[in-house]
Amino acid sequence: MRFLLTVLGTHGDVLPFLALGAALRQRGHEVLLSAPAPFAALASRAGFPFHAVGTQDDFDRAVGNPRLWHARRGIEVAFGYGLDFAREVDRWIEANRTERCAVIASSSSFGARLAQDRIGVPTVTLHVMPMLVESRHAPPRLPGLPLPSFLPPQIRHWLGRGADRYVIDPAVLPRLNAMRAELGLPPVRRLRHWWNSPTLVLLMFPNWFAPPQPDWLRHAVQVGFPMADQFGDTSDLGAELRAFLDIGEPPVVFTYGSGMSQAQTFFRTARATCELLGRRGIFLAPRPGQIPSDLPEQILHLPYAPFSKLLPRCAALVHHGGIGTVAQALAAGIPQLVVPVAFDHFDEAQRLERLGLGRTLRRRAFTPARAAHAIRCMIGDARMQSACSAAAARVAAEDGVRGACDVLERLITRPQAGTVPPGPFPTAQVQGYGAAYDRLGPGIQSLS
Repeated sequence: MRFLLTVLGTHGDVLPFLALGAALRQRGHEVLLSAPAPFAALASRAGFPFHAVGTQDDFDRAVGNPRLWHARRGIEVAFGYGLDFAREVDRWIEANRTERCAVIASSSSFGARLAQDRIGVPTVTLHVMPMLVESRHAPPRLPGLPLPSFLPPQIRHWLGRGADRYVIDPAVLPRLNAMRAELGLPPVRRLRHWWNSPTLVLLMFPNWFAPPQPDWLRHAVQVGFPMADQFGDTSDLGAELRAFLDIGEPPVVFTYGSGMSQAQTFFRTARATCELLGRRGIFLAPRPGQIPSDLPEQILHLPYAPFSKLLPRCAALVHHGGIGTVAQALAAGIPQLVVPVAFDHFDEAQRLERLGLGRTLRRRAFTPARAAHAIRCMIGDARMQSACSAAAARVAAEDGVRGACDVLERLITRPQAGTVPPGPFPTAQVQGYGAAYDRLGPGIQSLS
């Protein structure tokens, strides 16, 4: 079976696709990957034929745009990037499809849904963020919409719909529908309905982190987190980092995401926070110009380190709230302080707080004194430490990538697999494989 994987975004978006593609390839399937140009080397290391979406300059312009990191305006930049290359991705899918073929696409890879509507190629939408799944019973927290938690869920959902009408849809639908009109396709009325493929929606976050809701898509299947940092720039800590970890108490790690290019204030505050705490720190920032030039010897700056090896040796993590970073800290069993910026960051922060796994501070409230107090409280909170250990055990018991592969193989082995199903099938929860996976059987059968 040939799988065409298409994703747009930064490391946190692309790494799950690399992990899934590598697992499918190990099972004997053919895998092709379409992603932004900077990820060509990672795709080559994984052994995939790679299609570069845009150029390095295109990618740098998008992630370097200050509006990308605005709570409300970031949607315009991120989705605009997806629209810029929608037809290119659509054509790539058409050129590489075979008789036995399926597309696995990120939510912002609009070209995949165009290809599905235009030429009927079977498509699986992969969501790694709970925020992307709507619910009247448990509405996600949207960026730039700080609704109080005491409001009834139905009211928060209704107010959240305004984000579609006044922010998301106006930023996308005029260009998208003009594109669709040129292709002879009907207009899309609401983006957050259309981006979900009618074939299958794969939710790559576990049900203990985002419990399934009665009004979730009936053809959605939920698996565990896609732990994927082994596909980063290195799988080893390196001599400098190993030596730093070995000579003192566990440090606090600070990172603001691989794509952030306006993190100067964050790291200046982080430097002062380490001084107030009297603790060592590790600053992770791959993009130049983000880190103060006068770091003391108790703070180490690196462009990258594999979280799965680093975080278990650290005391806490302070970060932006990206879902991939959240998952790695959960796996390490350490508390998290989230300073959200945009996109799903606010929603992930809220989920961590509700589960007793961390704290959150607004960007304007992220001062050395407040950050030091929050970190000190997290490290000294026995209940939070116990909750983090329990979360780590849960993550260790799951295998989201393997569960996703099981779902995909179960889908394609059914008669007439690859056709859009005649009707939806019940939401299923898969925490890897075995008995829990057997619950998928009746639902998947409705695809044949």
